[in-house]
Amino acid sequence: MDYDLAIRGGTIVDGSGQPGFRGDLAIRDGVIAALGDAPGRAAETLDASGRVVAPGFVDIHTHYDAQVLWDRMLTISPWHGVTTVVMGNCGFGVAPTRPSHRGLILRTLEKVEGMSLSVLEAGLGEQWPFETFPEYLDAVEARGTAIHVAALVGHTPVRLYVMGEEATERAATAAEIAQMRAIVAEALASGAVGFATSKSPTHMGWEGRPVPSRASELDEVRALAGTLGDAQRGLMQATVGPGLFMNEFAAIAGETRRPVSWTALLSGAMGPGSHRKLLERAAQQQQEGFEVVPQVSCRPLNFEFQWKEPFPFESMAVFRRISAADFDAKMRAFADPAFRREFRESADSGMGPALSRWWERTWVASCPTDPSLEERPLAEVARERGGHPSDVALDLGLESKLEARLRVAIMNYDESEVAELLNAPHTVLGLSDAGAHASQLCDACFSTHLLGHWVREKKVLGLEQAVRMLTSRPAEVFGLLDRGRLAVGRPADAVVFDPERVAASPLRRVRDLPAAGDRLVSEAIGIDAVIVNGVSIRRGNADAVDPEGPLPGRVLRNGCASS
Repeated sequence: MDYDLAIRGGTIVDGSGQPGFRGDLAIRDGVIAALGDAPGRAAETLDASGRVVAPGFVDIHTHYDAQVLWDRMLTISPWHGVTTVVMGNCGFGVAPTRPSHRGLILRTLEKVEGMSLSVLEAGLGEQWPFETFPEYLDAVEARGTAIHVAALVGHTPVRLYVMGEEATERAATAAEIAQMRAIVAEALASGAVGFATSKSPTHMGWEGRPVPSRASELDEVRALAGTLGDAQRGLMQATVGPGLFMNEFAAIAGETRRPVSWTALLSGAMGPGSHRKLLERAAQQQQEGFEVVPQVSCRPLNFEFQWKEPFPFESMAVFRRISAADFDAKMRAFADPAFRREFRESADSGMGPALSRWWERTWVASCPTDPSLEERPLAEVARERGGHPSDVALDLGLESKLEARLRVAIMNYDESEVAELLNAPHTVLGLSDAGAHASQLCDACFSTHLLGHWVREKKVLGLEQAVRMLTSRPAEVFGLLDRGRLAVGRPADAVVFDPERVAASPLRRVRDLPAAGDRLVSEAIGIDAVIVNGVSIRRGNADAVDPEGPLPGRVLRNGCASS
């Protein structure tokens, strides 16, 4: 046979942004052997008539750092055509971690990334096969994955490794910064694609403390990012916050001569139209030679939450004192008139006017005590009950023993503004958060949503433009050197989809995590095949490989597969 697999008669959209063309794609030994014209015979042939054949999609903003150690398939990303993910965003991860700090790092992920502690403990077990970051990459590589993974080394685990619990409380000494620099440099040498950090006020860890990276001073961030310049590779990914925004990013990019990608430029973050000034500033910075690239999202930032884990509100002062409270203490607090009054009045304090607008975009997602309220606007329910939305929201929680769920659209809900973000040439598509907030949101389906909603339905993006946004553009920004394009001699990562049907299904809740943990998932519609290194891992919405057998994914050390 001339080829292992031939995909014939499809429209080839190669990821470059150039117009698609009808042709064949042929694969031999995991590599693209022919593109366009592929004469000869193949051991397996896939008819792609009426379909698009594109590079495998690249998701640069995931939190699969823990999940990859129990879920080699990295569900649900491959369902939606993703063949490469970057983990370790926002400065979070599980390595390096001393054995004595495992509980602290898991409790940090529980709070800041909305991960269930019981799921994390059951999934990772008591004996972790790593302590250092190089050992972590080795462990992931030894287990194998269905899709490719690249990893950023995170500021929070590095700081915790060096400073212990004091990492959440104080600035680092010069000696501690030197230790952290050595750890980050070691991670880069072993294959990390960069360094990640966060100063976001919403990033709260165990006991309501700020995550360790938030306690750092700018000089510490600059020192750790300086390892990128020393190594002359990698990028910094950062989540914005006080003292770490566009001016600081430009300074770091200038000092290191390495890219900075920040999370996230979303519609409505600072009021209607606020995104336009940030887009202008991003364009200016790049014209001045600073490679500072904001990440944008194609989906509204929706959160489903329960009052037992009120993630959207935990950065508010009124909630900090109960972040570590147990069930009974939370029930008492939420019934307390003084707490309720302070919460109502928060619209005029720490949260600003944004909080009052949140209630207008909040729905009752589930209500065990009164299912008739489900999928109704909270404001409507509040009018019927004659109460303030915040009081009615807390009432639903108390009535259901904190089991009721609310869904709030926090940002990116104005589609006309999101369309401007998606069409901006100075941005990169990111922020799926795949692997995090599993019971609160599911944006791992961003790729099929982009193709179905923004390309076919809204016609805001052209097909070739959208495919480039899902493939070569994120690969270029994050230094994934041989991913994101279809070309002869390149690794054979591809997705075959029906442009007339491709979409993400509505979310549904399942219990398939360790310890019977729940999460939200979305099925892919119109994805015919997903191919990684020449191996079909998905066919017709079903796995085509044995999750317990050999898998084709690779750890992309410094952006490349070693084999």
